[in-house]
Amino acid sequence: MLVQLPKITDPDVLIGHANADDAGVYRISKDMAVVLTADFFTPIVDDPYWFGAIAAANALSDVYAMGGKPVTALNIAMFPDKTEFFPFLEKIIQGGVDKMTEAGVSIIGGHTLRDKEPKFGYSVMGFVHPDKILDNAKAKAGDAMILTKKIGTGIIATGIKAGKCSDAVINEVTAAMAALNKRAGEIMLDVGVSTATDISGFGLIGHLHEVLRASKCQARLHSSRVPFFEDAIRLTDMGIIPGGTRDNQKSFEQNVTWDKEVSEVERILMNDAQTSGGLLIFAPQEKKDCLVDALQKEGILAAYIGDVVGEAEEDKKRIIVNK
Repeated sequence: MLVQLPKITDPDVLIGHANADDAGVYRISKDMAVVLTADFFTPIVDDPYWFGAIAAANALSDVYAMGGKPVTALNIAMFPDKTEFFPFLEKIIQGGVDKMTEAGVSIIGGHTLRDKEPKFGYSVMGFVHPDKILDNAKAKAGDAMILTKKIGTGIIATGIKAGKCSDAVINEVTAAMAALNKRAGEIMLDVGVSTATDISGFGLIGHLHEVLRASKCQARLHSSRVPFFEDAIRLTDMGIIPGGTRDNQKSFEQNVTWDKEVSEVERILMNDAQTSGGLLIFAPQEKKDCLVDALQKEGILAAYIGDVVGEAEEDKKRIIVNK
């Protein structure tokens, strides 16, 4: 669909849709630009409050991934026109309000539609300095790749719908999805990194490929270093795999060279369509240990999962996955 959009000619559009970045960026002065994004989806968990909180954390993540600071948000809500649903809608909105408040973001309005299936999310605006945007084209050969949340939320969400997950697993994955990437974003800016992206619908492989393609680079991942939810491994073994994850496998398979020791379960999980996933941070090697230490001191997962190994021509596979 993006191919149908007109070519951007405004010189103040600093980041558009060309490189599949996490958000758009528009310059309003020499020292300030606005970061713009929107995201909404159907319920990912049964609890309406946590659905709203996760939707908020997910929408905010795009701004953090661009190196920005979110400041305002607009609600996007679709819900059944039935009075018995309204108490659930109130809880959804409250979950979003509480998460936006935690992030220091003001909700200044929004828009609603009647729909059979509830959908909820936000349009978010933030600020970033025009010279400090962390866009997809800035990864460099030698960068270490650091991941800040476990992988497998899409598979577990499917398992929840199938009644295959315990309350403990549901609570673990809910807390992970609702956790803001705010502090991780602040730390990476303090340390100084090449760029970052957040892991969402295209999975770890898909979002990594977007950065490598824009940066004209190749990377080596180690599947044994990628942190997975334990229950996601179990559910994958059972064949409980969402359609979005299967679609990612088909879409990005041509871009990956898999070592024969990497299991089929690991391949599926690294393509799993995430909701409100972590940041994938590209940091110069000399700053890797400082970044990992700073994240871990804040209780944030900081998994060193691989490296950008060099430049790559357009026709070459950009991702190499070893055990």
